[in-house]
Amino acid sequence: MASNGLFAEVAALAGDPGRASMLHALMDGRALTATELTKVAGITPQTASGHLNRMIGVGILNVEKQGRHRYYRLATPSVAQMLESIMQVASELAPRSKQLNFPA
Repeated sequence: MASNGLFAEVAALAGDPGRASMLHALMDGRALTATELTKVAGITPQTASGHLNRMIGVGILNVEKQGRHRYYRLATPSVAQMLESIMQVASELAPRSKQLNFPA
């Protein structure tokens, strides 16, 4: 069982909007470059580099070097399962679509 500190760190890493965008982009199983993940997240390359290093350090992501390129992917199937579970909870908590009545 993970410590409360590690649990909180993993939750915080997945909870940041930029990192969440990166993780979501990796959900299809492909490995992507930092440049691709930077564009998906809409953040600077420096910020993306910091995010990627933190996620690798904790074990959420793996990095593979191919020539001069580095490709990032989800580290384990359980990381993908965690993300799917978070997305399921978020969709259940999202307010139901309501019709708005605007004055004529």
